[in-house]
Parts: sequence; C-alpha cells; structure tokens
Amino acid sequence: QVQLVESGGGLVQPGGSLRLSCAASGSIFRIYAMGWYRQAPGKQREFVAAIQSGGSTNYADSVKGRFTISRDNAKNTVYLRLNSLKPEDTAVYYCNAEMDRDYVGQYAYWGQGTQVTVSS
Repeated sequence: QVQLVESGGGLVQPGGSLRLSCAASGSIFRIYAMGWYRQAPGKQREFVAAIQSGGSTNYADSVKGRFTISRDNAKNTVYLRLNSLKPEDTAVYYCNAEMDRDYVGQYAYWGQGTQVTVSS
C-alpha cells in the first residue's frame, strides 16, 4: 500500500501563485505514475496533471501553461506549481499514485486533499 500526504494549500488572490507538495511512502517502488486531481464544490473530481516514472508529463487543457508538475525522487515527493491562479481554480486538490500492472493491491491511492482558494 501507499500513503500520500498533501500540503501547501491556502488562500491566494487572482493572479497569484502557490506550490503544492505530495509526499509518498510505502510501496513507492511500485508506483507507475503520480498526479494531481481537484474537486470543486458541487462538481466532479477532474484531472489536473500527471508525471510518469519515465518523466513524461500530461496536463489538463484548463491548466496547461499555468501549472507545472515535477518530482524529487530522493524525497519521494511530487510537486505542483500553480501560477496565474483564477477563481475557477478553487478546489480541494488531491494527490494520487497509480500502481504498475504487477502490483497486487489497489489500482490507485489517494491523499487526503489540500484546499486551494482563489479569491479577491
């Protein structure tokens, strides 16, 4: 199993920036990819960004050019830098880990979430 702990959320004005962190522990050697999702009040959880073990990245169209996902393998941590924030970015941001095909366990694990609020 994998444990994920997010941090770095907070209240930011429109146009501001924030950096979120996700620290992983447990069966980290079996993680295929890590990413970020977000869920706004009354809406479905949506994909934000992901990074694979090989280093390739993917972004949702709504955040491409503004958000950047990165990792620090030595610290078992993935980051999400949020720039040029908009009110519509307000949501709880969740870290997730997807396991490789040989892993005997859950397909994916989730953190507890961290709140990001963008408001004037």
